[in-house]
Amino acid sequence: MPTIDPSLYLKNQTTTRVPSNELGKDDFLKILMTQLQNQDPTSPLEDRDFIAQLAQFTSLEQMTNMTNSINKLANFQQMNSIIEYSHLIDKVVSYQSLDENGDNLTMKESKVTSVSQFNGELFLELANGEKISTILIGEVRASESLQEQQSDDEVIEV
Repeated sequence: MPTIDPSLYLKNQTTTRVPSNELGKDDFLKILMTQLQNQDPTSPLEDRDFIAQLAQFTSLEQMTNMTNSINKLANFQQMNSIIEYSHLIDKVVSYQSLDENGDNLTMKESKVTSVSQFNGELFLELANGEKISTILIGEVRASESLQEQQSDDEVIEV
């Protein structure tokens, strides 16, 4: 006859519970089921009370679903912003920058090498080694080599 491993007995299982200050939809459902199991048969739960509790449960579940959807949307928008600015790679941008003394704003230009994000703000990394915020961009244009190719194509077409 086979023997049962004593470590599988229920009395050997740990029943440590980590307390939480938040109640979720699973906790609410457990409370509702416990209430239904332990109700007094001589005075059962009123229909109105039961319907009200089910409505609260449904409302809680919908709020949880909405929170998850909003979090997914926020993550998607952050990724979408990087994709939105990725078309600037290999383009020349003009941007505002402080001069060497740090007194006056001057316009500089450089080719974009990459797009990055830090603390929710988008930055362009430039060929001249600078890293600028996208809000400083004043103008975007194709790089000179691309402009030369386009002008050659135009001559061939004419």
